[in-house]
Amino acid sequence: MARDGTGHAGRRPPVLRREAASDRVHRWAAAGRNLGASRSVARAAERTVRASWATRWGPGKARSAGEVVVTDAGQPVIAAGPRGDGTPAVSVVMPTFKQARFVRRAVDSLLAQSLEDWELRVVDDGSPDATREAVAPYLDDPRVHYVWLDRNQGLGRALNVGLDAARADLVAYLPSDDVYHADHLATLRSTLDGAPGAVLAYAGVRHHYNRTTLDEAIAYLTKTGETEHHGLQLVRAMHRRTADRWVERRELTTDDLERMLWAKLRPRGAFVGTGEVTCEWVDHPAQRHKLMREGETGGLNPYRTYHGVAHPLRYQSSIGNFVDEEAHYRRFRERPDTPPAAGGLKILLVGELAYNPERVLALEERGHRLYGLWTPTGSGFNTVGPLPFGHVTDLPREGWRDAVRHIKPDVVYALLNWQAVPWAHHVLSENPGVPFVWHFKEGPFICIQKGTWPELADLHARSDGRIYSSPELRDWFETAVPAGGDARPTLVLDGDLPKRDWFAADPSPRLSERDGEPHTVVPGRPLGLHPHLVAELARAGVHLHVYGDFTRYLWRTWVDKVRPLAPDHLHFHPQVDQDGWVREFSQYDAGWLHFFPSGNGGDLRRADWDDLNYPARIATLAAAGLPMLQRDNAGAIVATQALARDLDTGLFFTEMAELGTQLRDEDRMAELRRNVWRHRDRFTFDHHADALVAFFRRVIAGSLR
Repeated sequence: MARDGTGHAGRRPPVLRREAASDRVHRWAAAGRNLGASRSVARAAERTVRASWATRWGPGKARSAGEVVVTDAGQPVIAAGPRGDGTPAVSVVMPTFKQARFVRRAVDSLLAQSLEDWELRVVDDGSPDATREAVAPYLDDPRVHYVWLDRNQGLGRALNVGLDAARADLVAYLPSDDVYHADHLATLRSTLDGAPGAVLAYAGVRHHYNRTTLDEAIAYLTKTGETEHHGLQLVRAMHRRTADRWVERRELTTDDLERMLWAKLRPRGAFVGTGEVTCEWVDHPAQRHKLMREGETGGLNPYRTYHGVAHPLRYQSSIGNFVDEEAHYRRFRERPDTPPAAGGLKILLVGELAYNPERVLALEERGHRLYGLWTPTGSGFNTVGPLPFGHVTDLPREGWRDAVRHIKPDVVYALLNWQAVPWAHHVLSENPGVPFVWHFKEGPFICIQKGTWPELADLHARSDGRIYSSPELRDWFETAVPAGGDARPTLVLDGDLPKRDWFAADPSPRLSERDGEPHTVVPGRPLGLHPHLVAELARAGVHLHVYGDFTRYLWRTWVDKVRPLAPDHLHFHPQVDQDGWVREFSQYDAGWLHFFPSGNGGDLRRADWDDLNYPARIATLAAAGLPMLQRDNAGAIVATQALARDLDTGLFFTEMAELGTQLRDEDRMAELRRNVWRHRDRFTFDHHADALVAFFRRVIAGSLR
């Protein structure tokens, strides 16, 4: 049996037929009108530049007998081949991106439907893989239509392109990684026919391999014992066609479909269940919600990398904090580039920037030119380019060596956390002779756990210069990878200090001045504050304020336990960005660092990451002028303890009643606040930028000898 280039037996896509550009544009526009597309779509087609089809699809690429849609500058351009007359009963919209290996299974499940009166609108959101070739054989079926967007524009845009082209009064969705069972469309349609007041019907669903539910929402018990919640998913839904449209990326990027469309439909009628499991929401690592939800492999930055988003995002996952990069970074993005300084350096940033990524602009503001070569993997807090604040030129991962030879950087500045170790090591190993600085923060123990310790040890041993996030981390590495009198330059600099700009606001009056009770704050996860400690804190009359929507989601079990233990002293607040740190957190008397008992007993070889780490919240608390709270670990080696004792900026205690007494010592608290305020600039990256540049120059000079 003959096979074509797609791997399908005996089904070869039609060959591209060349025609005059003017004829093609007029035909596309007419097709848009014939298909019921909006007049604006038809006009967009007529306005489209007369680019050759072959330049879009490549020489020899197939055009189908079904409909094909491409875009030019984001505007639909429609080309139609033969199709049957009449309006279908159901329009099925299939958004797809990088799922060539899934899409055939999805389309085959649609072809097997008992209800055959449907049309399929495949919307390919700029996939760089073989999705187009995978779909091509199905386009011989006049019910199947294909849309290609010339760049990724997000799920909302893809769904709206499909809705705009859909002709039926009923709309269903089949994401290309999901599957219909044979009676799925028929059951949904029958349910809506039997409920004229309903606007949407949803099917029961198989999920997480072998779990099922008939409920509208999915509740999944994970292996860790936590319950994972998911709203109504696309594959389950069929709704009556309305004028409502999906929220698009420029407005909001989210995995919360309720916010994207379902909430708009609810006032129009009921959502009714079919009572039958007729589809599968397929569980796999690249599911969109897994890329979007904050965690080890998900969040804003993995989403940005996976989809190649080049513009700032307004972003909120269904479990996370709202992030508005457009507004937050406008002050940096819209200013002109700083002119290069005489003797300024070309600095190639390699890896990821973690928290407070805009700090690197302090280097650009001093006349140095910045380039980025970013790790292809990371988590939500591993900031990678394209950077939303601008002024950093990205290099491509493919062909990066040639790009490096072209720009001729003076130094490679590789950083920062364990997720960047494999990529930084790759660049070190393939480095075309550029002086290489390795800046490491978190953390050696997780590299051991993840199997990347050999690469980390090699980075430590072979880099031309090394930067450690704390003196204790530097000393620990000397025990783990002894240098043996190595004279290469070293520096101690916390890895993700914020930019000085965020420290400029005026402080707010303290709450304790109003009600006479101490108020403390946790700007993030309440690490070490176990429920019984929160109860003790409340009995001591001390308030605890916890910030972050993400914290409340991931710590729901903790929240449920502590609420009844401290009903009058536990308070939850939404996330606060850097521009609100001073105003918001200066209301409190003190702020919590990680609260833990050290077990190293003064022996560095027994230290763990809590002992060696400067948590990112140190700078947050310093910005607001807050004394820092931590357990008294006298006799142990603890980085935060050594720092706070050296600067006299912290409170140390073992019992919550003891803390309550210290917080009520007005003279001592006033002294601590003055100390924090006096030292707060050293917790900005700008304070250290000149020393860092001087370190780079030492490394460069040493590598040239």
